[in-house]
Amino acid sequence: MRRGGDRWLSRTVLVVADEIEIRPLLASEYTAVGAATASAFREYWTPDKPGWEPYLARIADVESRAERAIVLVAVDRGVIAGSVTLELESRIGPAPSEPLAADEAHVRMLGVSPEHRGRGIARRLMLACIDTARRQGKLVMTLDTDSNMTGARQLYRELGFVPTGTQQREGGPLLLGYALALDSESQTTR
Repeated sequence: MRRGGDRWLSRTVLVVADEIEIRPLLASEYTAVGAATASAFREYWTPDKPGWEPYLARIADVESRAERAIVLVAVDRGVIAGSVTLELESRIGPAPSEPLAADEAHVRMLGVSPEHRGRGIARRLMLACIDTARRQGKLVMTLDTDSNMTGARQLYRELGFVPTGTQQREGGPLLLGYALALDSESQTTR
């Protein structure tokens, strides 16, 4: 077990002093985790953005993601506060899966319910992803985010992610790409 700051990081569980637990999703939590994650993204929906309702439905479909990727949850005093999906073999989406490079991990759908924000839960979820990816021998972690998600972009920069460019998905928002080299210890483990 590695100890750093106010967190204990182990193979499957991250517990911090303020009773927030980071752990793998349980099958009995699909609905609660889907609702928490969708609520985290709902604030970014506006009527002028086509495709958001189907995207929110995909976000809420945690069971489908859990079949093909790792879904970690944050539990705050017994309540699901947020989640993140960590892809280790392929990117999942509405289209057929896109394989990842052998040394790559990809993060998707990091979300913390609005009522649980401001306590470092997103950071803890990301640290757990970084730790898991390193243990799986991955050398780089990638992610894409919307330009409107300023808090997420700030967190990624604080964790050492660097911009990699933009990607326009058909009918979707302009996505900003980020990557983090995992081959060396960085501020993420402090």
